[in-house]
Amino acid sequence: MGKNRTAIVTAGSRGIGRAVVLKLASEGFDVITCSRSKAKLKALHDEVTRVAPKAKLYSVSADLSKKKGVKGFLSFVDNLSLNVDVLVNNAGAFVPGKLSDEPVGALEAMIKINLYSAYRVTRGVLPGMINRKAGHVFNMCSVASITPYIEGGSYCIAKFALLGFSKVLREEMKEHGVRVTSILPGATLSDSWEGVDLPEERFMPADDIASCIFSTYSLSSRSVVEDIVLRPQLGDI
Repeated sequence: MGKNRTAIVTAGSRGIGRAVVLKLASEGFDVITCSRSKAKLKALHDEVTRVAPKAKLYSVSADLSKKKGVKGFLSFVDNLSLNVDVLVNNAGAFVPGKLSDEPVGALEAMIKINLYSAYRVTRGVLPGMINRKAGHVFNMCSVASITPYIEGGSYCIAKFALLGFSKVLREEMKEHGVRVTSILPGATLSDSWEGVDLPEERFMPADDIASCIFSTYSLSSRSVVEDIVLRPQLGDI
């Protein structure tokens, strides 16, 4: 049996990231991930062992909202000496608020985790993909990348910027054989919606996002899905 493919999934210990890690591991990938929580990474290791015993999970605690955290994560990746086939830039955070009354520093915080993390990690991984003329980068944007939300404030700004980054990257990578896909999910069942008084059925399951990523990757190298917009059947919340 051949060597497993390798994927990086940032912030893979919960929510969409966790679903992507488990999906890719079950489909024959070894996965590299990170999280700020060592306890959640331990739980993820246990789950990967259960659902995909032949897959390897490499993980490290890292805060990708900080330049130092990204540098440490990329050093961890480099030391593994693996060819990365897929990069899923999933790290992100949502803080509600209006631009007119957000606390000082809200925009900087949203930009650091939602945009800079993807920009920096991608720049660290791209050289290997370019050299091999193969690879697929997925950027976890949001419907907030194309729709202004009154309570979205700086989060919307950061996600609009992430979509812009993704589109520029797509153009640059065409000649190098590296595919780039922007994922724009609507309300997905995760910790971000904890405490909201809505039935589970009103949200998309995180597994659906993970399935879309794997299906998109599985297309021939001659095709690329540039943008995927997913919303709950009943629409945005």
